Amino acid sequence: MPGSIQWAPRSPEYQSQKQCKKTSFAFYQAVRDLLPVWLLEDMRLMEVLHWEEGGIVSSYTPSEALLYALVHDHQPYAHYLLHHFPNDALAVPSKSFSCCQSGAPHLTMAVRYNRLHILQEILGTLRTFPSESRTVYINQRGCQRVEGGKTPIHLACELQRVDCLIMLLGHGACPYVKDCSGKIPLDYLLQAIQDSPQDTRLKRLCLDSVLLYMSGGVPLSTRQRLQEEGTAWQEMLGKDLYRWLTGTSPPTLFTLSMQSLLRALPADRFPEALEEISLPDFLRPLALQKQVPK
Repeated sequence: MPGSIQWAPRSPEYQSQKQCKKTSFAFYQAVRDLLPVWLLEDMRLMEVLHWEEGGIVSSYTPSEALLYALVHDHQPYAHYLLHHFPNDALAVPSKSFSCCQSGAPHLTMAVRYNRLHILQEILGTLRTFPSESRTVYINQRGCQRVEGGKTPIHLACELQRVDCLIMLLGHGACPYVKDCSGKIPLDYLLQAIQDSPQDTRLKRLCLDSVLLYMSGGVPLSTRQRLQEEGTAWQEMLGKDLYRWLTGTSPPTLFTLSMQSLLRALPADRFPEALEEISLPDFLRPLALQKQVPK
C-alpha cells in the first residue's frame, strides 16, 4: 500500500550478532551459576561467541573468562584459567570487551569485588613472570573511565580493602606510585580520614600498612598539606604519628625495624616468608597478625 512502511528482511549479519549476544549471556549466566569448570571451558571454546568490531566473531579469551570468574567469585574456574593459561589469562581483554587497552584490569577487579582468594591466585601466577614485568603489572593504572586511572593499591586504599592492600604491598606494589592526578595511596587514606574522622579503624589499618612500606619517607607535598592544618590533623592522627608524617620526629624504633624486615622479604614468597620468621606476636603489626590469610 502506498505510504506503508516496508520492512526489509533482517540481514545475516544482524542474525549473527543476535546469536552472539544470546550465547554470550548464556556463558555469563553459567559462570554466575558456578557451573563446573569443564562445562564452562566447553562453552567458551565451542559455543560461546562474541561480536568484535568489524563483524568478526570470536570466542572468549582466558582473560575475558577470568574477569567473569572474578565478578562471580568462581574460584575453581579462576584457578583453572590461571594454571593452564597464565599469560593469556592476565593479558589485556579485546576491544569489544574492555573500553581501555592500556592495561589488564584483573587486579583492580579483584580489589573492587574484594576477591581475596582469586587475588592471591593472580599474585601467585605473577611470580612466574620476570621481575620487571611483574612490577609493571602490579603498579599499572586502571581504566580511566572505570577506575579513574587508579592503580590496584590506590583502589584498595580508597575502599579500605585491608587484606587486598597487604597482599599487594607484600608482592611489590609501590606505595609511592601515582594515579593519573598525581596522588599517592597515602593521599587517599588521609583524605578518607579527613572526610570521616569518626570511623577510622579500617583506614588506620590501611594507613599503618602503607607506612610500613614507605621506607623512603613521606613526600614533601604531603607533609606540607598536613602542616597547613596542623591542629586538626594532630587530633585526627595523634601527636606522635603527626610528627612523624610531617618530619618533625623520626619513626619509632619498632617501625624502622619492621620496615627493614619487610624490605628484606622476597616479594615472590609473600606471605610465606613472613610466616617463617620467628617473631613474637607483639612485634607483628596488627594488620599482619589478623588480616593476612593463612
